[in-house]
Amino acid sequence: MDWLNTLSFVAIASLLVMSPGPNGVLIAKTVPTSGKAAGFANVAGFLTAFYLHGALAILGISAILLASSKAFLAVKLIGAAYLCWIGFKALFDAYRGDNAVNVINPSKRQQSLGLAYTEGLLTNALNPKVSMFYLAAFPQFIPTGEHAVASAFFLVFLHSVINAIW
Repeated sequence: MDWLNTLSFVAIASLLVMSPGPNGVLIAKTVPTSGKAAGFANVAGFLTAFYLHGALAILGISAILLASSKAFLAVKLIGAAYLCWIGFKALFDAYRGDNAVNVINPSKRQQSLGLAYTEGLLTNALNPKVSMFYLAAFPQFIPTGEHAVASAFFLVFLHSVINAIW
């Protein structure tokens, strides 16, 4: 894999990571209410989902999803439903809470690290922005040749490092 291809991928992946989306909203919701450890568990879930997206793209399963409009629509609808559920839960929790006090109490609603990890995994796995990146842009950066799979997983690794740093 050449350096120009790698640097181009890093630039595009960085823009994807920095653009606002469900991952940032989840972190902004989790850290104030459940602490930094739960936020890091969210990030671990995000990183796992990047490897899931990458493996699906590398194995060609993403191409099957893209070719089948019904299957792709189902994945999009599941992702949208999950994001709506997270939003509904946040609104309901805010409605139940004491609105007279605008101070967030981290110990009030501690979230287990397993639940935080699962929320991060599902949020990123069902994130339409990440799905479209791995369906449309990611394959353009995978070189052809005998080390294509290793190079592709290296790109997934770079994407996950960029996300972890951000």
